[in-house]
Amino acid sequence: MSDLQGKKILLIDDDPDALCLLEYAFSKAGAEVYAASNGQDGIRMLHFCAHRPHLIILDVMMPHVDGWEVCRRIRGLSDVPIIFLSALGGEEDIVRGLECGASDYVIKPYNPEVLLARACSALRQAETSSDSGQPVTYRDDYLSIDLGKRWVLACGQRVTLSGTEYRLLAYLFENAGRVLTTDQILENVWGFKYFDSVNYIQAYVWQLRQKLEPEPTHPRYILGEQGAGYSFQKSPSAGTDRPQRLTLYQKAAS
Repeated sequence: MSDLQGKKILLIDDDPDALCLLEYAFSKAGAEVYAASNGQDGIRMLHFCAHRPHLIILDVMMPHVDGWEVCRRIRGLSDVPIIFLSALGGEEDIVRGLECGASDYVIKPYNPEVLLARACSALRQAETSSDSGQPVTYRDDYLSIDLGKRWVLACGQRVTLSGTEYRLLAYLFENAGRVLTTDQILENVWGFKYFDSVNYIQAYVWQLRQKLEPEPTHPRYILGEQGAGYSFQKSPSAGTDRPQRLTLYQKAAS
């Protein structure tokens, strides 16, 4: 797992046995591992420069401050990728985790190799987003986006996006006007392990349209090409010169 070599990984879990297994797996893959046995300590460690992680692995069921709240607080401070690792495996739990701003959700018991692969995918996606070099702002009479600051407004209202919804929107926007195939979208948003999971794209495109489009059944921005893929289309009246001063996405998510 070369993508993990030298990366700082923060583990937050109240189960000492679970922490031990996670530390072993990530250390063996070459990562620099830090561990917190509760949510409060995990949030505190995020503030220390020496411990500032590239990725966080976060349990949900913890005393005093649960994983949902920890994720919410972290999202008010940082865009660091977060992977929930939990015994809660219901669809509503997974959706809640992603809507909190997590990059991924892994159910216990888990395969360590699968978790490491998903960690690598989350790190690559974060690096691609920050190093794209593409225009990062957009504004028209309805929609405003700033990828650098991670905020989105539709009709003047703040839009709260899950981590996956945001990555999908960012990837489409960075390639505005270009039809991206389902394979390209899966590889860049979810990772190569998700090939043949076209239903993921369809579900998240539907969710984005519900949140961003004036008329979701007649999309204006996120368009589908039958048998080809999807694209983001800018309005002819759009401007990117002086974006409005808007609320940060991180604070919107909190």
